[in-house]
Amino acid sequence: MEMKKIGIIGLGLMGGSLSIALRNTSDKLYFIGLDHNQRHCSQALSLGLVDEIVQSLDEITHCDIVFLTIPVDGIIAVSRQIKALDPKCTVIDLGSTKEKISNAIPEKIRKNFVTAHPMTGTEKFGPSAAVSDLYKDKVVVLCDIEKSGKYQQEVAKELFSKIGMKLVFMGAREHDRHAAFISHMPHALSYALANSVMKQEDSESIVALAGGGFKDMSRIAKSSPKMWEDIFRQNQTNLIEAIEAFETELKACRHMVENEEWEGLNQWMQEANTLHDIL
Repeated sequence: MEMKKIGIIGLGLMGGSLSIALRNTSDKLYFIGLDHNQRHCSQALSLGLVDEIVQSLDEITHCDIVFLTIPVDGIIAVSRQIKALDPKCTVIDLGSTKEKISNAIPEKIRKNFVTAHPMTGTEKFGPSAAVSDLYKDKVVVLCDIEKSGKYQQEVAKELFSKIGMKLVFMGAREHDRHAAFISHMPHALSYALANSVMKQEDSESIVALAGGGFKDMSRIAKSSPKMWEDIFRQNQTNLIEAIEAFETELKACRHMVENEEWEGLNQWMQEANTLHDIL
């Protein structure tokens, strides 16, 4: 079997973890990395996440497969900078929003692209955050798959299956609305929770009283602001709808507490409990 070249643009948590996972599936893969952060490049090399670092987009688009594991605005920018691709080259973006990315890819290379969203991640970032099981048993949503070439579709499905992911197919517009409620809005709430507590409480009180519940709910407020600013911008309309839905529920809770409607509050909480019958 011939050695396959895998390009990874963006050598952080997602790209690094992907490299580890793919290395575990075959010894016939050669990894080439590209990242504007030279410290990330050095770390990725020393950690064995990549075999080689290149400095330009032209050098990495000659790979058999290229993963874009960079912020969503960057994915669009890179797709527009690519001059040409071999018909067999497969480019897979892992952005958390999909509609704007899917629609922005130039027509001449659209069949080379597979737009995907692995529903996984942590609040950590950088090459040192990479872990071997980040993708295992998680869902990957493949969006607007009919716009990808048949060959590229099969390459993406095989790769994600090999690293233990469950494949879900969805339109990009549909994906973005679902992601706003299930992923993006919770991040907005976590940032809001962290800011509201810090503006009311001193650090000593936070350290003394913060329990598991607060730590769990505020954990994702440690996520990269640059990455999430881009996601919020690209999914603005859906995110606003999701935040408004949350505000409606929070106002209902406040109303019941203010008016001492304890029975109604209890019922409202019981309805929320049923979420974990699904999860």
